[in-house]
Amino acid sequence: MVVMSKIHQSAKVAKNIIRNRSQTVISAPSFCPHVENLNDAKPYSEIPGPKPIPILGNTWRLLPIIGQYDVSDVAKLSALFYREYGKIVKLSGLVGRPDLLFIYDANEIEKIYRQEGPTPFRPSMPCLVRYKSVVRKDFFGELPGVVGVHGEPWRKFRSNVQKPILQLQTVKKYIQPIETVTEDFIKRMMDMKNGEDEMPPDFDNEIHKWALECIGRVSLDVRLGCLDPNLPPNSEPQKIIKAAKYALRNVAILELKFPFWRYFPTPLWTRYVENMDYFVKICTKHIDAAMERLKSKTVIDEHDLSLVERILANEPDPKTAYILALDLILVGIDTISMAVCSILYQLATRPEQQEKMYKEIKEIMPDPNTPLTTKLLDQMEFLKAFVKEVLRVYSTVIGNGRTLQQDTIIHGYRIPKGVQVVFPTLITGSMEEFVSRSDEFLPERWMKKSNEFKIHPFASLPYGYGARMCLGRRFADLEIQVLLAKLIRSYKLEYNHEPLEYKVTFMYAPDGELKFKVVKREE
Repeated sequence: MVVMSKIHQSAKVAKNIIRNRSQTVISAPSFCPHVENLNDAKPYSEIPGPKPIPILGNTWRLLPIIGQYDVSDVAKLSALFYREYGKIVKLSGLVGRPDLLFIYDANEIEKIYRQEGPTPFRPSMPCLVRYKSVVRKDFFGELPGVVGVHGEPWRKFRSNVQKPILQLQTVKKYIQPIETVTEDFIKRMMDMKNGEDEMPPDFDNEIHKWALECIGRVSLDVRLGCLDPNLPPNSEPQKIIKAAKYALRNVAILELKFPFWRYFPTPLWTRYVENMDYFVKICTKHIDAAMERLKSKTVIDEHDLSLVERILANEPDPKTAYILALDLILVGIDTISMAVCSILYQLATRPEQQEKMYKEIKEIMPDPNTPLTTKLLDQMEFLKAFVKEVLRVYSTVIGNGRTLQQDTIIHGYRIPKGVQVVFPTLITGSMEEFVSRSDEFLPERWMKKSNEFKIHPFASLPYGYGARMCLGRRFADLEIQVLLAKLIRSYKLEYNHEPLEYKVTFMYAPDGELKFKVVKREE
């Protein structure tokens, strides 16, 4: 790795330069935090849910062969719990982990979110926590990053990086670079078409390459070469994608199906560590190169500063930029890719709404070669509404959650500190109680002029809420909007095969071959 003291040069250069949801809703009942009498609440033991058995608890229900629940499809499991038990469900007796409490009530979810303090605990990826804090403590040290960590270390790290990454000025700077990457991707799509104008069966992997190229351009200020048509299967970009997907897509299995890695190194845990080690090694190499390039920059205008440079300008430890880039790449590749797979599939299977999006984009951009700007993207109201509706009905992230830091009353029950509360966004976003005409796919519900729809503001939260809201959400939105604007303006998408079912890997997305037919539009 590049010696850290050398990198301070780029930090000083940048530091010197630095010196010189829109929608109509019917709101939920307002909540004023107050002290509820815990002694008057119903006991925790009375919460409905699957009953644990001695020794094995409820873990047996998640095991292969003998288990009754498929942990690889958490979406179906979440829906099953709601149907069988109602608005609050307890899954207790899990080996090596706290109880899970599923909440299917947007009002209760709002209450929990609004009561939390500055360091909310989110129950996510203990396996990643162990990797960062134990297995590779030599690398991460006291800088845990923003993914899979909690408490004061998380708060301190996030506060150091959130300003540059959430500044609109920083995000706007990347419209043109992301547009360039996207234009290259669309050209690549044209080269991939078969004789019937269809994408290859592994088109989802090509979307992953586009996502990695965008993230590399944002977080490392470099093109990684993911869209090279001659990229071999064992190339570094492909290995980065494979390692990140493996690390994320085995989280549920490690945590619920085979949690025994907590006590001894299981084969699955060993492979998890090997994939993470490779991911860190390769990404660090590219981050080193990005840092080296920064040192050679002589003339920098403040408006020209990249994300890495803005962080270096305000952060005394350059390793902060390393770890942030790693987190953005690790989580961003699969989340953005799977969201795009879902959005494109919904567009291809909803021709009338695709046509409406096309007409909106064409009116805003009569010339398809017009460079995108913030002003143009801001006018694409139906495009953004369509994305929001896809994320409501087919939420890529099927739920959020919190680990309670104190005894709390939820739905009339006294919930003890330490319980992990799950908010199944995929279910609450489709409940008629909180979303009018919830079984209909209506992007119009998100548009400013719409007054006929109600939607509870805490029913559908694909990016989470509050202090732990997704840090990269603005870049994710920008990448999706740029891709849709460029692709749908010039091409029509069709899907002429059997309908695909949705399934959870790490994300919730169509399961199958995305053999879209891509047809050039007549001008």
